[in-house]
Amino acid sequence: MIKKTNDTGVMVRLGIMMFLQFFIWGVFFVTMGTYLTKLFDGQEGINSIVGSSYATQTWAALFAPLIVGFLGDRLMNKEHLNGILHLLGAGLLWWVSTITDSSMLFWALLAFFICYMPTLALVNTITFQNVADIETDFPKVRLWGTIGWIVAGLVISQSFFGIFSLPVLPGVEDAGSQNIQFKIAAIVSVIYGIFSFTLPASPPEGRGKPVNIIKILGFDALKLMANPAYLVFAICSFLICIPLAFYYARTGEFVGAMSFGSATGGVMALGQVSEIVFMALVPFFLTRLGVKKMLLVGMLAWAARYVLFGLFPSSPAMLILGIVLHGICYDFFFVTGQLYTDRVAPPETRTSAQALVGLLTYGAGMLVGNYVLGYWGDRIELDPSTKEGWLADGQQFWMMPAIFAGVVAVIFLLTFWDKSGDGGKPILEVDQAAKA
Repeated sequence: MIKKTNDTGVMVRLGIMMFLQFFIWGVFFVTMGTYLTKLFDGQEGINSIVGSSYATQTWAALFAPLIVGFLGDRLMNKEHLNGILHLLGAGLLWWVSTITDSSMLFWALLAFFICYMPTLALVNTITFQNVADIETDFPKVRLWGTIGWIVAGLVISQSFFGIFSLPVLPGVEDAGSQNIQFKIAAIVSVIYGIFSFTLPASPPEGRGKPVNIIKILGFDALKLMANPAYLVFAICSFLICIPLAFYYARTGEFVGAMSFGSATGGVMALGQVSEIVFMALVPFFLTRLGVKKMLLVGMLAWAARYVLFGLFPSSPAMLILGIVLHGICYDFFFVTGQLYTDRVAPPETRTSAQALVGLLTYGAGMLVGNYVLGYWGDRIELDPSTKEGWLADGQQFWMMPAIFAGVVAVIFLLTFWDKSGDGGKPILEVDQAAKA
């Protein structure tokens, strides 16, 4: 039995853990498309190469619950498993930095993400097991993850949100288009892996219990689909994540080619700043708009973002506006969706229901989206290696996910009728749920 505490030293260690966790991901994931486009310039099917490379993260997300549910919940301390996975991931990241064959790169990235994706759940459960008050303490710890992602963008771009230069990598120019981004991630992963063994003890809580794959993957929550409103929500959640993949995989290289060059990572970090701001505003808007309108605004924000990219590619202001919309896109849809799921799911299936939503969105939806964006880019013969290529075919590329997101929003508007109370829980309960 862990004795939970609000000890400052524990909170500091957990904050460092969360910072490093997301720094590793953020330092290469935003600019990886730029690197891949440069590495495989002129190769046939380059858009599909980019799409399938980003799909490795979503493939790994499908398997992550099994690794966490079996190893972390039953066999070994979570902080030890976290350390082992990050040390393995460090070696794989360094290997990725040396690969020039697209097929080999796919398998190396897949191997890395199979190590990395389970640790996203591990750091949450390590925190849950070691803080005195989850509702109060977890948001404070999790905030450092977003800060880690932001700092990663500033480091790899060597700029302060594109406003002025931050020469933190002497002698390196345009790090986002070079393999140094993977080497930085690998070095930090080694440091983080070793540091993980100093984290507060988080022993397996399911030792001796049988492994239930159905429950681990959230499939026991499928009974929620008997609720027509939740069925619509689940289907639309899956569908809206298909165009969502376009943003994560292609925005970095697109805005970099069009306006921001080597400062792209720092400019893209504005999306996480927006996320922090709108996260704080979710309870305020939720009590006034209700679940349906919140989810609808989130969906429409995705469509609006892609319209801005497609119609105003040469306007830095419009590109920044599209990036800053990330706070509404993410918080209004995903956070509200998590709160809605928590409200309609019976207490005994709430964890499984959240796992199912994750599987439908960041798993299946994003996976399909990554392959769709690759196919669509090659179908319209988009040349992503130059500004001229994006100017010639970028409008076609971005308007497709804009129309797709708009259609999903219309379907949701016409078919989603939630009978559990449009206004949701009282603001205090919503706020506590958001913090959890």
